[in-house]
Amino acid sequence: MAEEVYLTRAGFEKLRTNLERLKTTERHKISKAIGEARLLGDISENAEYDAAKDAQAHNEARIADLESKLAKVRIIENENIPSDKIFIGAIVTLKDMESNEKVKYMMVSPEESNYEENKLSIFSPVGKGLMGHQEGEEISINVPAGTLRYKVLKIERPK
Repeated sequence: MAEEVYLTRAGFEKLRTNLERLKTTERHKISKAIGEARLLGDISENAEYDAAKDAQAHNEARIADLESKLAKVRIIENENIPSDKIFIGAIVTLKDMESNEKVKYMMVSPEESNYEENKLSIFSPVGKGLMGHQEGEEISINVPAGTLRYKVLKIERPK
């Protein structure tokens, strides 16, 4: 079986909603654009037609990708994941050892990662460096910009 995709319930709903939008609204817009471009004349030299067909191909590829991911989803709230270590689904509070600032991240799959929402991919350099550590541990993580040093203050599970 192909590799499973671990998502929170909210992440699953977001992907499902996006898929529905691509299959309905976006397909309709693209179909309309293709029809309008055909009315402009010879499609062999029609930039609008080419652009609409490219958009259609891109949209269909996104739909196929989302359908594939959604077919392999496991909702992480239903998993028996240890709460004493940092794993996917954990909400971790860290202390930056250089600046003494506290940061809080939720460890998520790449499909849900969002820097603005402090959702950190478990496959990012920082995410990989945090995985498996426990409260109280000090961690050094090598990233392209240098080395980050954190102390794990708290590990929580979403409620």
